[in-house]
Amino acid sequence: MNGNGRSILCLNSGSSSLKFAIYRLEDEGEALLAAGALERIGLADAGLWVRGADRALLLERTEDSPDHAAAVDAVFGATARLRLPGPAAVGHRVVHGGARHAAPERVDARLLADLRALAGFAPLHLPGALAGIEAVAARFPDLPQAACFDTAFHRRMPEVAQRFALPGSLWDSGVRRYGFHGLSYEHVLEALGGAARGRVIIAHLGNGASMAAVREGVPVDTTMGFTPAGGFMMGTRSGDLDPGVLIHLMRERGWGADDVERLVTREAGLLGVSGLSPDMKTLLDARERNPQAAMAVDLFCYQVRKQVGALAAALDGLDTLVFTGGIGERAAPVRRQVCRGLAHLGIELDPASNEAHADTISTARGRCTVRVIPTDEDLMIARHTRRLLFPEGAGAA
Repeated sequence: MNGNGRSILCLNSGSSSLKFAIYRLEDEGEALLAAGALERIGLADAGLWVRGADRALLLERTEDSPDHAAAVDAVFGATARLRLPGPAAVGHRVVHGGARHAAPERVDARLLADLRALAGFAPLHLPGALAGIEAVAARFPDLPQAACFDTAFHRRMPEVAQRFALPGSLWDSGVRRYGFHGLSYEHVLEALGGAARGRVIIAHLGNGASMAAVREGVPVDTTMGFTPAGGFMMGTRSGDLDPGVLIHLMRERGWGADDVERLVTREAGLLGVSGLSPDMKTLLDARERNPQAAMAVDLFCYQVRKQVGALAAALDGLDTLVFTGGIGERAAPVRRQVCRGLAHLGIELDPASNEAHADTISTARGRCTVRVIPTDEDLMIARHTRRLLFPEGAGAA
């Protein structure tokens, strides 16, 4: 192995799960060694699985994981049993960095204090990330850690795109449009290379979904706002709502903050409209016989198509449209339905290429190139961690 080669453990902590990946980064290239997850943390049937780079199952077992500290122990124990290399550093996906954190940072006491103060900005995400960071520090106090913020990418947006139409005192207190999925957008732009020049819209479509408008590699606007519940509809999230809807529910039904949060984050979106499932594949399979499933798919595609038009206006046109994320990469019918009616933006899909999930799915005649690029947020975390903590050997990464 090259002396500059290092293994980086990437952790993505959720409220009841811990996803992880191990990458080996060298000057000659990058290699995924293994990836997995510990799911249902806190329950008796918490399960751990690990797959190799070829997707072959290496380990699957139940684990006694009452909290994130135990989950971190289980992950390190599993990687040791599989004789995977010990990491030189750990990189964490941190969903929210607030207004002050605009780039990956080394974890220290000051940063941890800032993140604890921000927990109310992302109550479903930040506590899990903090628990993961603290668990690693408790077990390996000398192991360097990096926090990679999903919001950092969007901090370069112009202020006009970050503002809500609210009093300045709220802006000063941090109430603004932050945007999310930044690690995914960064990976797609790196994959685009020279094609990232010009006017680009990236559609990250998955259980969580958002879009970003980028000009010459610099973010111009995005669909998500103060929280990951904003923008267009998602698997279980409502996306943007008339504030009057929430006021109505609070006044007429006596709902409190927890009721509203449950509705807009867990009971809305594809699940709420269909009454069946938040999973797009399930809804596509059911839509011929289930009108509610069909409506959920139609509404999702309609809202995505509207946002393409809005972001194209922010960019003064469009050169490249990229689909990524689980739905964006694998749901050809969604891509087809989203792009239908966008000929005025120069978008013309090639049906065969779209069905085959080809890299380029537009025709040669279209003025706008339409691409399908798999995202890899874990690889982006590994690259950021290496660049930040080991800059002397980060040339290729």
